[in-house]
Amino acid sequence: MSSQVGHPLIVIVGPTGSGKTALSLSLTTGALARDFGGGEIVSCDSVAVYRDFEIGTAKPSREERARAPHHMIDVAPPNESFTAGEYARQARQALQEIKGRGNLPIVVGGTGLYLRALIDGLSPAPQRSEDLRTRLRHRANEKGTSHLHNVLRRLDPSAAEKIHANDLPKIIRAIEICLSEGQAMTTLWERGREPLKGFRIIKIGLNPDRKALYEHINARCRRMFEEGLVEETRTLLGKYENTMSQPNSPLNALGYRQAVSLLRGEMTVDEAVAAAQQAHRNYAKRQLTWFRNDPGIKWLDGFGDDPKIAARAAELTR
Repeated sequence: MSSQVGHPLIVIVGPTGSGKTALSLSLTTGALARDFGGGEIVSCDSVAVYRDFEIGTAKPSREERARAPHHMIDVAPPNESFTAGEYARQARQALQEIKGRGNLPIVVGGTGLYLRALIDGLSPAPQRSEDLRTRLRHRANEKGTSHLHNVLRRLDPSAAEKIHANDLPKIIRAIEICLSEGQAMTTLWERGREPLKGFRIIKIGLNPDRKALYEHINARCRRMFEEGLVEETRTLLGKYENTMSQPNSPLNALGYRQAVSLLRGEMTVDEAVAAAQQAHRNYAKRQLTWFRNDPGIKWLDGFGDDPKIAARAAELTR
């Protein structure tokens, strides 16, 4: 849901590795940004919010961050849970401050739930039931994740359509909400939500050729390992290993999870790299599935660092 009047807000989405950062930096100096005082970038990434996590997050580099002000990066300690609701609260405050300075805000990232919380708002969710969660995990171990996905499909077909059949944590949470509230999770989402107001939202999606995207993802994953991901993970384990049992621990994020397995002797280097590549490719598929459900996104078929794509995006923001 977006307002048709108000201060312009550019939102750049797309799968991992599609060049969102490059495009966002290009637009900070574009025609629309020049009409204001310049552009400021608000990251929308569920791992980039954590301090100390660098190589595996593909955060904008120091040089890139020096080109334009960045927000919602390194705002949370890794040993504390950071929810979509907390992200929305802080990011909305950043947007208002950017607007107050007369600048152009550009939200960029691939975490769909965070973006939904920011733009559409989140309804208050029910408390977690560890007893129910334990029973659902036991059921998944006995009958497989697909069985629980089928259960969710009966309880909330719309939620099942959006959640990947192998994403056990989200499936369990959706079933938990359905059973505890006596209604579909998607119905609950619509209750008591407070959408972002005062902005004219322009959404741009990057959709590169799938083969080229996967090649780029594979190369980037290998580069992360070559540039010290394992060494960084070793240091992080020393500081935060006791947080790994938390479902949203950044040490369980893509890349870091495989580096942890390597350090524990569960994988070779080649196996860890291959597993990280596969996990990132699967994540890219899920991201595209999520964002394609948003009819307000204007899609561009290419990478964000392509000058032709940047020029087309600039046209869409006028």
